[in-house]
Order: sequence, then C-alpha cells, then structure tokens
Amino acid sequence: MVVDRRAAMLAGAAGGAFVVLTVLVALRWAPLTSFDSEVLRSVHADVRGQDGLVSTMRFVSEAFHPFVLRAVLLLAAVVLIWRGKARIGRWVAISVGLELVLVTLLKETTARPRPLLAGRLHDADGWAYPSGHASGGALLGGVLVVLAVVLMRRTWMRVVGICLGVAVAVLLGADRIILGVHHPSDVLGSYLLVPTLLAGTIALFGTGRPWRLPTSGPARAALPARKSRLAIILNPIKVLNARAFRRMVNEAAEQSGWDTPMWFETSVDDAGRQMTHAALTAGADVVIAAGGDGTVRVVAAELARTGVALGILPVGTGNLLARNLSLPLQMDTALEVVLAGQDRAIDLVRMSGDGMDADHFAVMGGLGLDAAIMAGAHDELKQKVGWPAYFIAGLRHFRDPAVRVEISVDGEPPVRYRARTVVIGNVGTLTGGIPLLPDAAPDDGRLDVVVVAPRRLLTWVRVLVRVLARRRVTDERLDRRTGRTVTVHAEHPTARQMDGDACGLGTDITATVEPGVLLVRVPR
Repeated sequence: MVVDRRAAMLAGAAGGAFVVLTVLVALRWAPLTSFDSEVLRSVHADVRGQDGLVSTMRFVSEAFHPFVLRAVLLLAAVVLIWRGKARIGRWVAISVGLELVLVTLLKETTARPRPLLAGRLHDADGWAYPSGHASGGALLGGVLVVLAVVLMRRTWMRVVGICLGVAVAVLLGADRIILGVHHPSDVLGSYLLVPTLLAGTIALFGTGRPWRLPTSGPARAALPARKSRLAIILNPIKVLNARAFRRMVNEAAEQSGWDTPMWFETSVDDAGRQMTHAALTAGADVVIAAGGDGTVRVVAAELARTGVALGILPVGTGNLLARNLSLPLQMDTALEVVLAGQDRAIDLVRMSGDGMDADHFAVMGGLGLDAAIMAGAHDELKQKVGWPAYFIAGLRHFRDPAVRVEISVDGEPPVRYRARTVVIGNVGTLTGGIPLLPDAAPDDGRLDVVVVAPRRLLTWVRVLVRVLARRRVTDERLDRRTGRTVTVHAEHPTARQMDGDACGLGTDITATVEPGVLLVRVPR
C-alpha cells in the first residue's frame, strides 16, 4: 500500500490535538469548562432579541441536519462512481460511514451534557461531544475542498469550491454556538475529528494521490524494466503553467525510474504529427499526449502499428478517449498510470471523404450538427469556461436544417434518412457520461453508427431521454447500426469532424475500423 505522507502528517497532527481535547472533555477539565461557559454566556447575551438571526440559525439547524448532509454525500459518492471516478467516490462513502460511527461512539463514551443556559434558544437532544451538526458540516465542507482540489482544473473553480466548503463548515459550527446547544469545545472537537478522518482515509485509501511512486519495494518492482525513454507531446495552450507542468512530469518520471523525458510542443500548424515522428526517431518507448482530444487523436494516428504505447495526460475540455477507457482525469493518477500501467490494444478508425485527406480517429467522427458545434466552439472560450463552450456553440446551430443522407454499412444497400447529425463511434460515451452508443467498445473490431433525426424541440427531448436511459429501441428519429465499414453520402456539403477536429464541408464520409492497431497505457 502506498501511503500519502502529507495526508498522514495532517491526520497525525489533527488526531493528536483531537485526542488531547477529548481527554480534557472527558475529565471535565475546569479551565476548559470555564472557557466554554464564558463564551456561551457572552454569545447568548449578544443574540437574545435578534429574532431574525435566531430564526435563520434554527432554519440552518433543521435544513442541514447531519443525516441530510450524510445522505447528500452518499449520493455524491454514487454519482462519482457512476461517472468513472470510483476511487474518490469510494473515499467519500468510506468517510461518511466512519464519521457516523465515530461521532456516535464518542457521544456515548464521553456522555457530556448539553449546555445549561437560561432561556436556551433551541432544543436539542442527546449528548453534546462532539457536535453532530458541526461534524456533518465539516465533513461536507472538507469533501467539497478535496473535490475542488482534485477534480477542478481551473483556478477560479477551485477557489469557489474551497470557499464554499469552508463556509459550510463555519456556518454549522457557528449555528451550534449561537443557538446555545453546544459548547465551543464540542464544535472544536468536530473540527479536529473530521480533518483527522478525511486525511487518514486519503492517506490509506487515496483519492488519486500521491503521484510520486516509491523507489523501492513491490510497487517499484511492478514498473516495466524494458521501457525507459519517455516523450511528451504537449499542447502548451492547454496548461496554465507549462514550466510547472514540465517540472511535475519530470520529477514523477525520475521517481519512477524513467530517463529524463523528451519534450515536444505542438504548434498552430502542426497538432503533433511531426513531433510524434521526432519522438519515435529518438527511440521513445512511450509517447504521452498532453492535450485535448485533437492532440490525442493526432498522436494516436502516428503511433498506430508502431508498437509504441500512447500515454494520455488529459488536460483538454472533453478528454473523451480517457473517459471511455476509464483512465483517471486527475493529473497525479493519470501520471501514475502512464508510468506504471500496462498496454492495451484498441482499435482506430480510418476516415476519408471528398476534399479531405484520409486520417484516423479514436473516439468519434461524423457530419451534421455535432460537427458544426465542434467547429463553432472557439478555443479561447473553451480554455476559459470548459465544456459550456460547446453548449454555447450548440445554441447557435440548433436551428440548422436537417440534411438528407444515405448510409451504407458493410456494402449493404444504403438507407435514407433526414438527419440532424450522423455519428460514427469507436467508443460510445460523451462528456457527462451520456451513452450515445451504449454498445460501442474500443477493442471490438466494429464501428457503431447513430443517426439522430428529431424534427421539433419535443422530439429532441424524447431522443435525449432514450439516450440517457440506454434504450435499444430504434426508429426514424434515433437509429443505430454497426459494422466494419460505413459510408455516408449527404445531399449537400455538410460540416464534418473527427474527435472534435473540423474536417471542412463535404458530402461524403467513408469510415473503416482498423482493429487493435494502437497500444494505450491503462491501469494495471
């Protein structure tokens, strides 16, 4: 087991303080009892007569009951696991269970009575130490802080998540003291117990940290002895601080026994093609694509049939290949997979058409509305707001007319549709876990095709419900087909795309699966 030392140190420090406080509470230490009484009397005198504040605190007490907070966190754990973040989802669930058990046991063990205040502003039952509401608030706030740090890439999102988490914890603690139902040390005990619990579970079970691997022991022995040269194809506009990013990867590679990585940066004119060639010429054993879906697609196409594995550090907006391969989206665990994972062979898809050079994609290609949205989402906006940039582009193209298409699978007679979009998929899940092609697999040697042809807004809603529900029923509004080769002919020039890269207007697409031609680094 790899233990996160920083989390272990935090757990030890908070845990030591918590043990000391708990002993003093259990012994009814006079200075602590006197301090609690003085603070409560002072607060009680200040808030009496402030009916608005008291009413607000009573509402907070009822609305943020500990069992409500625990239920919210368990639901969040389920969502995280469903969205492919099983490790951090399990951490949340384990933390909730331990918090409930520890708070219950401590209350019964210390058996500390509630404060005795004349004219107490709120009634509460049970023992006082530690405060259940403050523990629940600290637990919710702590989880929000950790999720913000681990999952949020944008600084402002992290700041908002951290501030919200701290605010929830402080609010629930202040509520207990203002209403006079807990001693200040009851709240302080909760504020020490929960960080101990969260840091301890992170140290033992992890949420994706640490990214540094041990230099000896079983985990070191599991590293691939043959592979030693690492090349990184970096899209510099996708990372906020390229220098810090390089330093992080270099340190992780050194800790894991790899040679100093070779670095190549993409440019406006070349999304990674020549850089990948240079990496292969230099003898790279693993080539890492550090960018969005477009960078990953180009690097993957150049690595096909070379026997050199593709590593993915997802720093883009969609990161669809990483999501569909259940690769971690947290940078530290993604690095761990690249450095100590194993190789998995997956399919690529060769796509050609009028007015475009033949190329490969790893996720999805097609024509129609989705291609127009991809082309209409500006890079600057994607960098600022993330995936909502696609939503904004979708609003601009939502009323684009349908196009008549003919689709043939494996040489069969073509079927005619009046479609809004045609998507050919090597994998099937979109951002947000939307199962557009629920039967698609990256290594089944087949293509999956979906034709979306709603005519009105209400029909769009019905189609979305069917997609989210993974219903296999097909009709003229939503049809799915599968095969090894797919040809699409549109009545007039239509926008086309491969893995989010615009391919220009055209009337024809031919897509053919190439089974098992790409190696990708995945978890062991």
